[in-house]
Amino acid sequence: MGQHPLIERANDKLVRQAKGFQEAAAELTGDILLAEYEREMAAAPNRSDAGKKYLVAYNSRLAAEEKAGREGEHLCIALARRHKDGGPPLLMADEEGHFEALYPLVPLRSAPADKAQGADDPNFGLDKIDLVGRGPDDSLVAMATRWLPPTAGRVGTGDTPLRALLLALAHAAAAEANAAALTEELGALTEGPFAEGHPIVLVAGSPRYWELCRKRAAQRGAAWIREMERLAKELGELGLRVEFVSFKMKETPPWNYEDGSPVLQCEPRMVEAWEASAGRVKPKAKPRSRRSSARPENEIIEADMSRPIRSYSLNEYFDPGDRIEHPTLGLGVVQGAAGPQKIRVLFDERRSVLVHDRPAPSATA
Repeated sequence: MGQHPLIERANDKLVRQAKGFQEAAAELTGDILLAEYEREMAAAPNRSDAGKKYLVAYNSRLAAEEKAGREGEHLCIALARRHKDGGPPLLMADEEGHFEALYPLVPLRSAPADKAQGADDPNFGLDKIDLVGRGPDDSLVAMATRWLPPTAGRVGTGDTPLRALLLALAHAAAAEANAAALTEELGALTEGPFAEGHPIVLVAGSPRYWELCRKRAAQRGAAWIREMERLAKELGELGLRVEFVSFKMKETPPWNYEDGSPVLQCEPRMVEAWEASAGRVKPKAKPRSRRSSARPENEIIEADMSRPIRSYSLNEYFDPGDRIEHPTLGLGVVQGAAGPQKIRVLFDERRSVLVHDRPAPSATA
Protein backbone atom coordinates (compact mmCIF):
# COMPACT_ATOMS: atom_id res chain seq x y z
CA MET A 1 0.00 0.00 0.00
CA GLY A 2 0.97 3.65 -0.46
CA GLN A 3 0.92 6.44 2.10
CA HIS A 4 -2.86 6.17 2.60
CA PRO A 5 -3.53 2.56 3.65
CA LEU A 6 -6.95 3.27 5.21
CA ILE A 7 -8.21 4.95 2.06
CA GLU A 8 -6.79 2.22 -0.15
CA ARG A 9 -8.38 -0.42 2.07
CA ALA A 10 -11.72 1.44 1.93
CA ASN A 11 -11.63 1.10 -1.86
CA ASP A 12 -10.98 -2.65 -1.74
CA LYS A 13 -13.60 -4.66 -3.61
CA LEU A 14 -14.39 -6.95 -0.68
CA VAL A 15 -14.81 -4.01 1.71
CA ARG A 16 -17.36 -2.45 -0.66
CA GLN A 17 -19.43 -5.63 -1.03
CA ALA A 18 -22.57 -6.05 1.06
CA LYS A 19 -21.89 -9.79 1.26
CA GLY A 20 -18.13 -9.52 1.69
CA PHE A 21 -17.33 -6.70 4.09
CA GLN A 22 -17.96 -8.86 7.17
CA GLU A 23 -15.22 -11.22 6.03
CA ALA A 24 -12.91 -8.27 5.41
CA ALA A 25 -13.66 -6.89 8.88
CA ALA A 26 -12.96 -10.25 10.50
CA GLU A 27 -9.40 -10.11 9.16
CA LEU A 28 -8.71 -6.72 10.77
CA THR A 29 -7.63 -5.88 14.31
CA GLY A 30 -7.36 -2.69 16.31
CA ASP A 31 -3.56 -2.91 16.05
CA ILE A 32 -3.71 -3.05 12.26
CA LEU A 33 -6.09 -0.10 12.03
CA LEU A 34 -4.11 2.01 14.51
CA ALA A 35 -0.87 1.39 12.60
CA GLU A 36 -2.57 2.44 9.36
CA TYR A 37 -4.10 5.45 11.14
CA GLU A 38 -0.61 6.58 12.16
CA ARG A 39 0.61 6.20 8.58
CA GLU A 40 -2.31 8.36 7.44
CA MET A 41 -1.27 11.00 9.99
CA ALA A 42 2.30 11.00 8.71
CA ALA A 43 1.13 11.44 5.12
CA ALA A 44 -1.61 14.01 5.79
CA PRO A 45 -1.60 17.26 3.76
CA ASN A 46 -1.11 20.57 5.56
CA ARG A 47 -3.50 23.32 4.53
CA SER A 48 -1.78 25.87 6.77
CA ASP A 49 1.50 25.47 4.89
CA ALA A 50 -0.47 26.06 1.70
CA GLY A 51 -1.95 29.26 3.16
CA LYS A 52 -5.46 27.81 3.45
CA LYS A 53 -7.99 27.78 6.28
CA TYR A 54 -9.99 24.81 7.55
CA LEU A 55 -13.19 26.64 8.43
CA VAL A 56 -14.26 27.80 5.00
CA ALA A 57 -17.73 28.65 3.72
CA TYR A 58 -19.59 25.70 2.23
CA ASN A 59 -21.47 25.92 -1.06
CA SER A 60 -24.63 27.74 -0.01
CA ARG A 61 -26.32 27.00 -3.34
CA LEU A 62 -26.13 23.24 -2.70
CA ALA A 63 -27.51 23.76 0.81
CA ALA A 64 -30.40 26.06 -0.10
CA GLU A 65 -32.93 23.33 -0.83
CA GLU A 66 -33.49 19.61 -0.45
CA LYS A 67 -31.19 17.58 -2.69
CA ALA A 68 -31.06 13.80 -2.92
CA GLY A 69 -27.70 12.44 -1.82
CA ARG A 70 -26.80 15.50 0.24
CA GLU A 71 -28.94 14.76 3.27
CA GLY A 72 -25.90 13.95 5.42
CA GLU A 73 -24.26 17.27 4.56
CA HIS A 74 -27.47 19.13 5.34
CA LEU A 75 -27.77 17.37 8.70
CA CYS A 76 -24.26 18.53 9.62
CA ILE A 77 -25.00 22.10 8.52
CA ALA A 78 -28.21 22.08 10.58
CA LEU A 79 -26.44 20.71 13.68
CA ALA A 80 -23.72 23.36 13.46
CA ARG A 81 -26.38 26.06 12.91
CA ARG A 82 -28.16 24.86 16.03
CA HIS A 83 -24.95 25.30 18.05
CA LYS A 84 -24.31 28.73 16.54
CA ASP A 85 -27.84 29.81 17.50
CA GLY A 86 -27.23 28.86 21.13
CA GLY A 87 -28.53 25.30 21.21
CA PRO A 88 -27.23 23.19 24.11
CA PRO A 89 -24.61 20.47 23.59
CA LEU A 90 -25.94 17.05 22.67
CA LEU A 91 -25.72 14.18 25.13
CA MET A 92 -23.44 11.46 23.76
CA ALA A 93 -25.06 8.18 22.78
CA ASP A 94 -23.55 6.38 25.78
CA GLU A 95 -24.79 9.26 27.98
CA GLU A 96 -21.23 9.94 29.14
CA GLY A 97 -20.37 13.51 28.24
CA HIS A 98 -21.63 15.96 25.63
CA PHE A 99 -20.93 16.89 22.03
CA GLU A 100 -20.81 20.39 20.57
CA ALA A 101 -21.35 20.41 16.81
CA LEU A 102 -19.04 23.25 15.77
CA TYR A 103 -18.46 23.34 12.02
CA PRO A 104 -19.63 21.33 8.97
CA LEU A 105 -17.85 20.19 5.83
CA VAL A 106 -14.25 20.90 6.84
CA PRO A 107 -11.87 20.42 3.86
CA LEU A 108 -8.65 18.47 4.29
CA ARG A 109 -6.84 18.77 0.96
CA SER A 110 -4.08 21.32 0.53
CA ALA A 111 -4.34 21.01 -3.27
CA PRO A 112 -6.08 18.87 -5.89
CA ALA A 113 -4.83 15.29 -5.83
CA ASP A 114 -2.16 14.43 -8.40
CA LYS A 115 -3.42 11.35 -10.25
CA ALA A 116 0.06 10.54 -11.46
CA GLN A 117 1.24 10.04 -7.86
CA GLY A 118 -1.78 7.97 -6.85
CA ALA A 119 -1.72 6.87 -3.21
CA ASP A 120 1.67 8.56 -2.71
CA ASP A 121 0.08 12.01 -3.03
CA PRO A 122 -0.70 13.55 0.40
CA ASN A 123 -4.14 14.58 -0.90
CA PHE A 124 -5.04 11.16 -2.28
CA GLY A 125 -8.61 10.10 -1.48
CA LEU A 126 -9.23 12.85 1.06
CA ASP A 127 -12.28 15.06 0.95
CA LYS A 128 -14.04 16.75 3.87
CA ILE A 129 -14.78 15.92 7.47
CA ASP A 130 -18.57 16.00 7.58
CA LEU A 131 -18.67 17.65 10.99
CA VAL A 132 -16.07 18.63 13.58
CA GLY A 133 -16.84 19.39 17.18
CA ARG A 134 -15.90 19.17 20.80
CA GLY A 135 -16.61 16.06 22.83
CA PRO A 136 -16.12 14.63 26.32
CA ASP A 137 -12.89 15.63 28.08
CA ASP A 138 -12.48 18.48 25.56
CA SER A 139 -11.56 16.04 22.80
CA LEU A 140 -11.73 17.00 19.16
CA VAL A 141 -14.54 15.07 17.42
CA ALA A 142 -14.55 14.06 13.74
CA MET A 143 -17.93 12.81 12.55
CA ALA A 144 -18.76 10.98 9.31
CA THR A 145 -22.40 10.79 8.26
CA ARG A 146 -24.44 8.28 6.29
CA TRP A 147 -27.93 9.75 6.11
CA LEU A 148 -30.85 8.15 4.28
CA PRO A 149 -34.45 9.39 4.52
CA PRO A 150 -37.12 7.03 5.89
CA THR A 151 -38.40 6.39 2.35
CA ALA A 152 -35.03 5.14 1.04
CA GLY A 153 -35.14 1.63 -0.37
CA ARG A 154 -31.44 0.80 -0.57
CA VAL A 155 -27.97 1.80 0.55
CA GLY A 156 -25.66 3.22 -2.11
CA THR A 157 -23.65 0.75 -4.15
CA GLY A 158 -20.27 0.09 -2.56
CA ASP A 159 -21.22 1.77 0.70
CA THR A 160 -20.78 -0.51 3.72
CA PRO A 161 -20.34 0.19 7.45
CA LEU A 162 -16.74 -1.02 7.23
CA ARG A 163 -15.96 1.39 4.40
CA ALA A 164 -17.59 4.21 6.36
CA LEU A 165 -15.39 3.37 9.36
CA LEU A 166 -12.17 3.25 7.32
CA LEU A 167 -12.82 6.60 5.65
CA ALA A 168 -13.84 8.16 8.97
CA LEU A 169 -10.54 7.00 10.50
CA ALA A 170 -8.55 8.38 7.55
CA HIS A 171 -10.23 11.79 7.88
CA ALA A 172 -9.75 11.81 11.64
CA ALA A 173 -6.05 11.03 11.16
CA ALA A 174 -5.68 14.03 8.85
CA ALA A 175 -7.47 16.18 11.43
CA GLU A 176 -5.16 14.99 14.22
CA ALA A 177 -2.08 15.64 12.10
CA ASN A 178 -3.22 19.26 11.75
CA ALA A 179 -4.90 19.59 15.14
CA ALA A 180 -2.98 22.71 16.18
CA ALA A 181 -4.17 24.79 13.22
CA LEU A 182 -7.66 23.26 13.17
CA THR A 183 -8.39 23.73 16.87
CA GLU A 184 -7.01 27.26 16.76
CA GLU A 185 -9.68 28.13 14.20
CA LEU A 186 -12.34 26.26 16.16
CA GLY A 187 -11.43 28.25 19.27
CA ALA A 188 -13.61 31.12 18.08
CA LEU A 189 -16.67 28.83 18.23
CA THR A 190 -16.24 27.29 21.68
CA GLU A 191 -14.76 28.00 25.09
CA GLY A 192 -11.49 26.60 26.38
CA PRO A 193 -8.65 24.68 24.74
CA PHE A 194 -8.93 21.26 23.16
CA ALA A 195 -7.25 18.26 24.72
CA GLU A 196 -4.26 16.68 23.01
CA GLY A 197 -4.42 13.15 21.66
CA HIS A 198 -6.59 11.21 19.28
CA PRO A 199 -9.92 12.73 18.28
CA ILE A 200 -13.16 10.87 18.93
CA VAL A 201 -14.45 9.27 15.72
CA LEU A 202 -18.21 9.16 15.25
CA VAL A 203 -19.76 7.15 12.41
CA ALA A 204 -23.29 8.55 12.34
CA GLY A 205 -26.06 7.07 10.23
CA SER A 206 -29.75 7.74 10.05
CA PRO A 207 -32.02 5.06 11.53
CA ARG A 208 -32.96 4.04 7.98
CA TYR A 209 -29.30 3.66 6.96
CA TRP A 210 -28.55 1.22 9.78
CA GLU A 211 -31.83 -0.60 9.15
CA LEU A 212 -31.02 -1.18 5.48
CA CYS A 213 -27.48 -2.27 6.28
CA ARG A 214 -28.91 -4.95 8.51
CA LYS A 215 -31.38 -6.14 5.89
CA ARG A 216 -29.19 -6.52 2.85
CA ALA A 217 -26.40 -8.85 3.99
CA ALA A 218 -26.61 -12.62 3.62
CA GLN A 219 -26.45 -12.96 7.39
CA ARG A 220 -29.30 -10.46 7.79
CA GLY A 221 -26.96 -7.94 9.35
CA ALA A 222 -26.09 -9.78 12.54
CA ALA A 223 -22.48 -10.90 12.36
CA TRP A 224 -21.02 -7.70 10.87
CA ILE A 225 -22.26 -5.77 13.89
CA ARG A 226 -20.13 -7.97 16.14
CA GLU A 227 -17.10 -7.24 13.97
CA MET A 228 -17.70 -3.48 14.05
CA GLU A 229 -18.11 -3.56 17.83
CA ARG A 230 -14.96 -5.65 18.20
CA LEU A 231 -12.88 -3.24 16.14
CA ALA A 232 -14.27 -0.23 18.04
CA LYS A 233 -13.47 -1.93 21.35
CA GLU A 234 -9.93 -2.83 20.30
CA LEU A 235 -9.27 0.70 19.04
CA GLY A 236 -10.70 2.11 22.27
CA GLU A 237 -8.31 -0.02 24.30
CA LEU A 238 -5.50 1.54 22.24
CA GLY A 239 -6.71 5.05 23.00
CA LEU A 240 -8.70 5.78 19.83
CA ARG A 241 -12.40 6.10 20.65
CA VAL A 242 -14.82 5.07 17.90
CA GLU A 243 -18.61 5.09 18.20
CA PHE A 244 -21.39 4.07 15.82
CA VAL A 245 -24.36 6.34 16.42
CA SER A 246 -27.63 7.55 14.99
CA PHE A 247 -29.67 10.72 15.29
CA LYS A 248 -33.34 10.38 16.17
CA MET A 249 -35.69 13.27 15.44
CA LYS A 250 -39.46 13.42 15.67
CA GLU A 251 -40.13 15.48 12.56
CA THR A 252 -39.99 14.21 8.96
CA PRO A 253 -38.13 15.87 7.38
CA PRO A 254 -36.22 16.98 10.50
CA TRP A 255 -35.06 20.28 8.97
CA ASN A 256 -36.43 22.95 6.64
CA TYR A 257 -34.90 25.48 4.26
CA GLU A 258 -36.87 28.59 5.14
CA ASP A 259 -33.68 30.61 5.69
CA GLY A 260 -32.01 29.30 2.55
CA SER A 261 -30.04 26.79 4.63
CA PRO A 262 -30.96 23.65 6.62
CA VAL A 263 -32.48 24.54 10.00
CA LEU A 264 -33.64 21.86 12.45
CA GLN A 265 -37.37 21.71 13.12
CA CYS A 266 -37.00 19.53 16.24
CA GLU A 267 -34.44 18.63 18.85
CA PRO A 268 -31.97 15.92 17.77
CA ARG A 269 -31.09 13.01 20.03
CA MET A 270 -27.90 11.00 19.61
CA VAL A 271 -28.42 7.28 20.23
CA GLU A 272 -26.54 4.04 19.69
CA ALA A 273 -26.63 2.81 16.08
CA TRP A 274 -28.19 -0.49 17.14
CA GLU A 275 -29.62 -2.10 20.24
CA ALA A 276 -27.30 -3.78 22.73
CA SER A 277 -28.43 -7.26 21.70
CA ALA A 278 -27.81 -6.73 17.97
CA GLY A 279 -25.42 -9.18 16.43
CA ARG A 280 -25.65 -11.57 19.34
CA VAL A 281 -26.34 -15.14 18.36
CA LYS A 282 -27.00 -18.23 20.42
CA PRO A 283 -24.14 -20.71 20.79
CA LYS A 284 -24.18 -23.28 18.02
CA ALA A 285 -25.66 -26.62 18.90
CA LYS A 286 -23.57 -29.73 18.69
CA PRO A 287 -23.33 -31.15 15.15
CA ARG A 288 -26.33 -33.25 14.23
CA SER A 289 -26.50 -36.26 12.04
CA ARG A 290 -27.48 -35.71 8.43
CA ARG A 291 -30.99 -37.01 9.08
CA SER A 292 -31.64 -34.44 11.80
CA SER A 293 -29.98 -31.44 10.13
CA ALA A 294 -33.20 -29.78 8.96
CA ARG A 295 -33.91 -26.43 10.64
CA PRO A 296 -36.92 -24.10 10.74
CA GLU A 297 -37.38 -22.16 7.49
CA ASN A 298 -37.27 -18.75 9.19
CA GLU A 299 -34.03 -19.32 11.14
CA ILE A 300 -30.98 -17.56 9.71
CA ILE A 301 -27.80 -19.60 9.98
CA GLU A 302 -24.62 -17.53 10.08
CA ALA A 303 -21.60 -18.32 7.97
CA ASP A 304 -18.94 -20.26 9.85
CA MET A 305 -15.89 -18.07 9.15
CA SER A 306 -13.55 -20.82 10.37
CA ARG A 307 -14.43 -22.94 7.32
CA PRO A 308 -13.02 -22.09 3.88
CA ILE A 309 -15.26 -21.00 1.00
CA ARG A 310 -15.97 -24.04 -1.20
CA SER A 311 -17.00 -24.19 -4.84
CA TYR A 312 -20.48 -25.59 -5.35
CA SER A 313 -20.78 -29.08 -6.78
CA LEU A 314 -23.83 -31.33 -6.66
CA ASN A 315 -21.48 -34.20 -5.75
CA GLU A 316 -20.19 -32.46 -2.60
CA TYR A 317 -21.85 -32.66 0.82
CA PHE A 318 -22.49 -29.36 2.62
CA ASP A 319 -23.33 -28.61 6.26
CA PRO A 320 -25.31 -25.64 7.65
CA GLY A 321 -22.98 -22.65 7.96
CA ASP A 322 -20.79 -23.68 5.01
CA ARG A 323 -19.95 -20.88 2.58
CA ILE A 324 -20.27 -21.92 -1.06
CA GLU A 325 -19.41 -20.10 -4.28
CA HIS A 326 -21.99 -20.77 -6.99
CA PRO A 327 -21.04 -19.98 -10.63
CA THR A 328 -24.18 -17.91 -11.21
CA LEU A 329 -25.69 -17.14 -7.81
CA GLY A 330 -22.46 -15.99 -6.16
CA LEU A 331 -21.47 -16.44 -2.52
CA GLY A 332 -24.06 -18.08 -0.28
CA VAL A 333 -24.46 -19.59 3.18
CA VAL A 334 -25.96 -23.06 3.64
CA GLN A 335 -29.04 -22.87 5.89
CA GLY A 336 -29.98 -26.54 6.21
CA ALA A 337 -31.58 -29.52 4.53
CA ALA A 338 -34.46 -29.13 2.08
CA GLY A 339 -35.16 -32.81 1.56
CA PRO A 340 -33.13 -35.83 0.47
CA GLN A 341 -29.86 -34.64 -1.08
CA LYS A 342 -31.05 -31.02 -1.17
CA ILE A 343 -30.00 -27.93 0.79
CA ARG A 344 -31.39 -24.45 1.40
CA VAL A 345 -28.87 -21.70 0.63
CA LEU A 346 -29.10 -17.94 1.32
CA PHE A 347 -27.52 -15.80 -1.41
CA ASP A 348 -27.58 -12.20 -0.16
CA GLU A 349 -31.38 -11.76 0.24
CA ARG A 350 -32.37 -14.64 -2.06
CA ARG A 351 -33.10 -18.16 -0.88
CA SER A 352 -32.44 -21.08 -3.22
CA VAL A 353 -32.67 -24.87 -3.02
CA LEU A 354 -29.69 -26.75 -4.47
CA VAL A 355 -28.84 -30.39 -4.97
CA HIS A 356 -25.87 -31.83 -3.06
CA ASP A 357 -24.32 -35.13 -1.99
CA ARG A 358 -25.16 -36.79 -5.31
CA PRO A 359 -22.91 -39.76 -6.17
CA ALA A 360 -20.42 -39.01 -8.90
CA PRO A 361 -21.13 -40.91 -12.15
CA SER A 362 -19.20 -44.17 -12.43
CA ALA A 363 -16.28 -44.21 -14.82
CA THR A 364 -16.90 -46.32 -17.94
CA ALA A 365 -14.30 -48.35 -19.80
